[in-house]
Amino acid sequence: MAKGTIMLPLDAALLRKGERVCCAVSGGADSTAMLLAMVEANARKESLGIELSAAHVHHGLRGAEADADEAFVRELCQRLGVPLTLVHVDTPARMADEGEGLEEAARNLRYEALRGLPVDAIATAHHLDDQAETVLMKLLRGAWTEGLAGIAPEVQADGPRTIRPLLRVRKAEILEFLEARGQAWREDSTNRDLSLTRNRVRHDLLPVLRQFNPQIDALLAGMADVARDEEAYWQDQLPPLLRQMVLPGKPVRGGGRASSTAVGSASCALEIERLKALPAAMRRRVLRAAVRGLGHRLTAEETAKILALAGFGGYPGVLGKIGSRLELREGLRVERSARELQISRQG
Repeated sequence: MAKGTIMLPLDAALLRKGERVCCAVSGGADSTAMLLAMVEANARKESLGIELSAAHVHHGLRGAEADADEAFVRELCQRLGVPLTLVHVDTPARMADEGEGLEEAARNLRYEALRGLPVDAIATAHHLDDQAETVLMKLLRGAWTEGLAGIAPEVQADGPRTIRPLLRVRKAEILEFLEARGQAWREDSTNRDLSLTRNRVRHDLLPVLRQFNPQIDALLAGMADVARDEEAYWQDQLPPLLRQMVLPGKPVRGGGRASSTAVGSASCALEIERLKALPAAMRRRVLRAAVRGLGHRLTAEETAKILALAGFGGYPGVLGKIGSRLELREGLRVERSARELQISRQG
């Protein structure tokens, strides 16, 4: 195939005719390629039929380098004839105010800014290699299947949809596409900072895993697809079961139940005999969903500990006896009574 005919396979199913779609463009290779590919696709005879724009978020980091990124995106959009929105946010202030880490604060500010735009969809340039990195990071942190689902192709929340039309495209394809067009891009110096977990996974861990299986990226991305389908199925199955299984508050003498009135506290309970009647897979999901209702997401390790407390399997250091208690992170406490797992969260 001649270089000029190299195309990026956008997921057109995410792009609805007549919609206002804004590309989030940092100036890096991925977002530059996405914007260029969408401009080209929208100009073809079989046009996407979308109203295309772009947005660039300056995070208040990296000084002159970030200023140059903004200038690059401005020139790119002018050349392509794409309307551009520039947004400046203060990431260091967010970190100080909210106690968030650098990556978390920057991501939260970026999405807050993008979701406030008057558009129907925000397109981000996450690709298959990003998906593989995300699944691997989640696995290393002890995530459950909802975590292993990784980056969703589409997220519907308040405001515009978030879509990822390059999620099945390899990084190598993106670079080949740009090089075929002689299109430059910006390199973010923080992408080489090995103090950041994602960069260590990208530059140190995945290259080693590729020595064992060169297709590891595609396999991890495929795992995300399977996990996402599993989660979608269970989300439909759980609500009626939770209405039967989850008891509010704690039992009180003389009958009935009482909920805490302390600010920021919440509690519920699960009857152990009713849990015992469930298949193991459903038991785990009921427990996790009940705790999620208190504003806490259990890790795989925490799930195993709580089930051991209830007498389902064993976990080192956890006694499945009446009166036993677990103190978990973020103020989560689980106690075993004669009949129940009593779960509470403070804060």
